[in-house]
Amino acid sequence: MEHDLSPAALAGLRRPRPYPAVSVLTPTHRRDPLNAQDVVRLRNAVGQAKKQLESDPAVTRDRRTDVARQLDRALSEVDLTHSEDGLIIFAAPGEHQVWSLARSVPERVVLSDTFLTRNLVSAHTAERSFWVLSASADRVTLWSGGADRVAEERSGGFPLIRSAENFDPERLERIGDQPSAFRDERTRAFLREADLAMGALLRDHPRPLYVTGEPAALSLLAEVGGVTRSAVHIPRGGLAQGTPDAVWQAVKPALEAETRRVTEDVTRSLASARGRREFAAGVDELWQSAREGRVRLLAVEENYRITARDTGDHLVIAEDGDLDAREDIVDEIVEQCLETGAEVRFVPDGALGEADGIAGVLRY
Repeated sequence: MEHDLSPAALAGLRRPRPYPAVSVLTPTHRRDPLNAQDVVRLRNAVGQAKKQLESDPAVTRDRRTDVARQLDRALSEVDLTHSEDGLIIFAAPGEHQVWSLARSVPERVVLSDTFLTRNLVSAHTAERSFWVLSASADRVTLWSGGADRVAEERSGGFPLIRSAENFDPERLERIGDQPSAFRDERTRAFLREADLAMGALLRDHPRPLYVTGEPAALSLLAEVGGVTRSAVHIPRGGLAQGTPDAVWQAVKPALEAETRRVTEDVTRSLASARGRREFAAGVDELWQSAREGRVRLLAVEENYRITARDTGDHLVIAEDGDLDAREDIVDEIVEQCLETGAEVRFVPDGALGEADGIAGVLRY
């Protein structure tokens, strides 16, 4: 299943497809007892997609067979033992993808000539993904992080492991001078190589970067590095061969500090916008402003969801299941704001006070 929405991946998902491009969205659950329902819900959603294919006169027999086969293949790839909060299956003639999301999605099936990406974009933005690089003299490990976890990432050439002929830990142990490893020219070259590999990865998959290591390793990276020099340094050794939980515990205080900083910045920006009459709040006002490209900064509380109905000129609050109700209107606003170059920030629940879950700073 896919997790990392790079700019290139998003561009690929948004390109037009031969009709029908099928998007199957379903909420999932991380824990018992609710996750016991997920497999049934998912199979029913895929079954509904097949029924729509059967009943759509615009779908030829060959394409119906092809897309149904792609849906079956996608279903076989789903691993619900590691469920997050939402799941999306994309299927079109000759292709399929499965995306796991750390944000809930409405249950729906859509047939179009493009995939439905707004829930995926919103979930990716809310996830606040980051990289952790754990450096030692003989190994550099890359970790991919999200809202509440990290996992080892084996891409971009990582993990980098120093060859035995260039590194002799037994000799270092005998002479009792482990920190001297970071004064060795070959160690400098090894960490410089790691920095270059990280820089290449960041160009295609930009995220905030945290670097862990002994103080001597961080000092050397600050001297020889590029992207690692400007990263957030966390003086904690032993994580290049550590566990995901150990890495998470090491970076968690820095992540919490960053969340506080962002929330304070957003609060100040919104307060200042009120004084300049550039403030907007509520889904109706922001939905209209987003469509007009007027939003410069959008702030959304992490778990804010609301169902609305479009009356043509305005949105009105609706109940789930209402005719023409849009359960993912918040995700739609997020994607529209990103499309028009706005900055989107997710903040802790309650941080926006009277703004009731969503607020923005307007360009004019």
